[in-house]
Amino acid sequence: MEKKKILALVTGGTFDKEYNLINGELYFKDTHLPEMFERGRSTLDITVRTLMMIDSLEMTEQDRENIARNCEKSKFDHIIITHGTDTMVETAALLSQKQINKTIVLVGAIIPYKFGMSSDGFFNLGSSLAFVQCMPAGVYISMHGECFEWDNVRKNKETGYFVRTH
Repeated sequence: MEKKKILALVTGGTFDKEYNLINGELYFKDTHLPEMFERGRSTLDITVRTLMMIDSLEMTEQDRENIARNCEKSKFDHIIITHGTDTMVETAALLSQKQINKTIVLVGAIIPYKFGMSSDGFFNLGSSLAFVQCMPAGVYISMHGECFEWDNVRKNKETGYFVRTH
């Protein structure tokens, strides 16, 4: 069986944030995906493309259209998108409206990868790679080891966990 080619689109979010030791603020530098794939000893055929490095609360409709356009025009049929957790459902909804005939999995982290063992990013990324290879065409959200249909999930703002809506 031939390995599936996977496109990883980077948009920012907590996933890629870094901690400034001087002023205590979180900021963006570069994506951590190549380091994470190497650390996880991935043998998958993954192409990483950075579209933007922003907090999802600052994401505009134009940014979402840019994500959708990149998915539509891509030669890849299996796409993961790193995304901030606060508005990932909104981006998934737009992608679904576009009716792109590909498997698209949005993934994020509640705690930045650079925070080490307390981060859920590494686990969520690994799960998203598995889901993008085995799910049929559609739009999904991968968090906490679960694969949610885009229209059956929300982030519980009190617990920080994603839950099914029905």
